[in-house]
Amino acid sequence: MPLARIDLAQGKSADYRKTIGDVVYDAMVETLKAPKDDRFQVITEHAPDSFIFDPNYLGIARSKDCVFLQLTLNEGRTVDQKRAFYKAVMAGLHQRLDLRPEDLLINLVEVRKENWSFGNGEAQYV
Repeated sequence: MPLARIDLAQGKSADYRKTIGDVVYDAMVETLKAPKDDRFQVITEHAPDSFIFDPNYLGIARSKDCVFLQLTLNEGRTVDQKRAFYKAVMAGLHQRLDLRPEDLLINLVEVRKENWSFGNGEAQYV
């Protein structure tokens, strides 16, 4: 059900990108209760001139290693679940990749179940 779009600056290894995907998936299953094996992710690297962010928005000092995570998911998660997800992803990336907590931006996009088709031209969740 969740679709993860992960964006980062060019230059990271395939293992680095895979680890980001693994951390995001694990946090989705653990905190958001996403179904096991429901893993749909797009990881995209960008040239520096195409990856633009304010380095100090809201007083948070971001570096060139900033990662954007946008997760589209069914509506209905609690604020506590969302906060737990933010913390789990941040902690996992910091622990496994030494990503600075300041360098993670997460955006959740909630949609109704009828807004998904996983193939065959059908709305499987309706």
